[in-house]
Formats: sequence, structure tokens, C-alpha cells
Amino acid sequence: MVPHLITALNGPINELEARILESMPAIERWFRLEWMEHTPPFYTAVDVRNAGFKLAPVDTNLFPTGFNHLTPEMLPLAVQAAMAAIEKICPEAKNLLLVPESHLRSNSFYLTHVQRLVQIFGQAGLNVRLGTLDPAVKEPLTLSLHDGSELTIEPLLRTRGRLGLKNFDPCTILLNNDLSEGVPKVLEGLHEQYLLPPLHAGWSVRRKSKHFQSYEEVAKKFAKLLGMDPWLINPMFGQCGQVDFDDPAGLDCVQSNVDALLTKIRRKHKEYGINDKPFVVIKSDKGSAGQGLMTVRDAKDLDDVNRRTRSKLSLLPAGEAVTEVIIQEGVPTYERVHEAVAEPVVTMIDRYVVGGYYRVHAERGIDENLNTPGSSYVPLAFAESHHLPRLGEKPGASAPNRFYMYGVIGRLAMLAASYELEATDPDAEVYE
Repeated sequence: MVPHLITALNGPINELEARILESMPAIERWFRLEWMEHTPPFYTAVDVRNAGFKLAPVDTNLFPTGFNHLTPEMLPLAVQAAMAAIEKICPEAKNLLLVPESHLRSNSFYLTHVQRLVQIFGQAGLNVRLGTLDPAVKEPLTLSLHDGSELTIEPLLRTRGRLGLKNFDPCTILLNNDLSEGVPKVLEGLHEQYLLPPLHAGWSVRRKSKHFQSYEEVAKKFAKLLGMDPWLINPMFGQCGQVDFDDPAGLDCVQSNVDALLTKIRRKHKEYGINDKPFVVIKSDKGSAGQGLMTVRDAKDLDDVNRRTRSKLSLLPAGEAVTEVIIQEGVPTYERVHEAVAEPVVTMIDRYVVGGYYRVHAERGIDENLNTPGSSYVPLAFAESHHLPRLGEKPGASAPNRFYMYGVIGRLAMLAASYELEATDPDAEVYE
């Protein structure tokens, strides 16, 4: 299943694909050396946009969902990667406590994702149990899934410096909760156990602008290795830290950033002979799930933002006001699955790509956010060892090659997340 691109398949993306495939030994060695210096996040999912002329990540999730969209053929890869990740952290690990989002009971798709995580880590040789941050759960609660199977969630039990469940003391706690509503007291000060990802990976601390600053650094290093323009893999961005959507004067910073960024993109489009009209995406600098997001093609458009759009932009799901935004270069997606607009999501555990899927939305345009209600998911075709690239094939003609390229971009974003977490670690040792 090579994704159908509306753009001609002999465009610049294939020059990039050819260059990446030619440089594969150098790329893999480069990643290997980077991972000797940096620790990969425990697991990661990266949204990638393929514009035909550029391929870039637009979002990096450190508490990924969507493991239920991986095909059965991908599971052995995921189990092996999970084994490698656990061995590095706690080789004698026996018990794993998985802490999911609190909306577990109301979201059947998320429930099947959690079930898949339990399956992966169970097959990696761990006893996996679920503990919830939901204060309403006082006793073990059994939830039924569509396939007739069941999952049990239990209230968390804190004893001095350790967190567990009744009669269950884990050496590792795996968070699948992005902490966008803040860090609960029960998770603080757990110095005797491994907490993954660390608390500063949560949205109460993390900022998208910090991530893309780190990604820009990684993209420049990688582009130097391949002798190419980093813009081909890097979405440019600006950031505003004091925004008030209720006050027109509070949008001055946003307007000037939009104007400056559009000018830079136009310059690049002219350089590469690209006819697409540039656009930028304004989104909250923290939080996930595509909330608070707006596409803008002209800074003047912000003068006409109506009250309804302002209120949509100005609040996060928890009702918190948006005061910090990132203004990101818009990367259109020219991929189609079943005639609907699609974007690939690359899923990783430790430093390994374990699979991926397409996020597809029939009612959205090539320049819009697809992570909204109404989206559906199609697994990437990794069957028949499709995750191994075929060297020498014509660019654009081979699914494995296209997916290898997505995997490289996904790993660059994961490496950027590693840089980002190191830079924001509150417990980092400082060497003079």
C-alpha cells in the first residue's frame, strides 16, 4: 500500500527518499552514535506530514495512544523493543504498573489501546496491572471490551516512597497519562521506583516550542550528514508566551510572528519553485489532542477572528486558558487513503520503530488538523517484512522505502524529544 500522492511521484520528496536510502548505512551509524550520548524516551508517537516537496513531523507525543492500530505482524517488533527498553532500565523487573488516562471507562478506543499495551508488556515477560488516578475508583473495577475480554483497573496505593496496588509492588511505573491537568501528589517523590516517562515529560511542564527548538538542532545535524537543506525536514516556527485571545492587543505578538513566518515560507517556496500558498498553524504551546488550533494564510485574518473561534482557541480541554502559543509552518499532507486526506503516525518503543498507521479524515482538507472527531485509522502496510527497505528501487515506487523514510523522520523527532527532556530535567546534574 504505497500511499497515493496527489503530487507527481517524481517530485523532490523522491530525491529526499533516494538520498536517505543511499545514505542508509551512514544514517544508522549516526543514530547509533547519538543513542550512545542520549537516552530515548520510553515510547513515542510522531505525526508526520508529507507535502510532496517536504516531509516533516508536526507533533510528537511522549504518552502515545493508538497501539491498538498496529497490525498483528507488527507485534513481535513491539514486544522485542519493550524487552530491550525494560532490560536497560530494570533488568530484574517482574511487575509493571500501568497508569492510563482517567477517561478509560468512557472511551472504548482508548480501552483497546490500553489492552494492547498490557499484551505487549505481558509478552515481554512482565506482570502488568492497571492503576487509575481517578479518585472515583475506590475498589477494583472490571471493564468489558468489544471482543468479550476484560480489563481490571484498581485504585493506586501510596506507601512512603513507593506507589503500587493492593498486594502489588512494581519496580517500574509506566504512565500513559499526559498529565495535562498537572502532576498529582501521588506521583511526586517516587525515588525508589522507575517512573516512565518522567514527570517533566507531561504537559504541565512540556512545551511544543521547546521540542521544535530541539528538533531544529537535530534536523541541522542530520541535514549536514546528508548534504541537504534542513528545511526539507523541518517545520519552521515562532512562539508567543503572553497571549490574550479576549483582547485584540493581546494578539500583537501572534500577528507579527505569523507575518514573519509566512515571509520566510514564501522565500523557501520561491527558492524551490513551489506553487502552494503558504499557511501557518497556531496552536497551544502545551497539551495534546489537537485542541486550540487555527490555520492562517494571512496575518490580517487574525483581525477578523470571531468570538466563537477565539473561545475555541483560548481554552484547553480542562478549561485552562491558553496564554502560550506556537506558530508553526503549515505542512500540507498530499497523502490519500481511500480518497480521504491522511497522515502517517510513526510509533516507537525505546529507539526502535515498531510500526505505524494512517490517521485519515474524509471531511478535512490537506491543510487542516486531522486529529479531530471523525478521524479513522488504517495500519501502515508492514506485512511481508515491509519495514525493511529495498535498496535500488525507483523512488516513490516501494512501500518499504517510503515507510523507512517515515521511520527516519519519526526517529529524528524522538531524538529531539530526548534532547528536550535532558534540557528540561529538573534533577539534571550540572557540570561546569
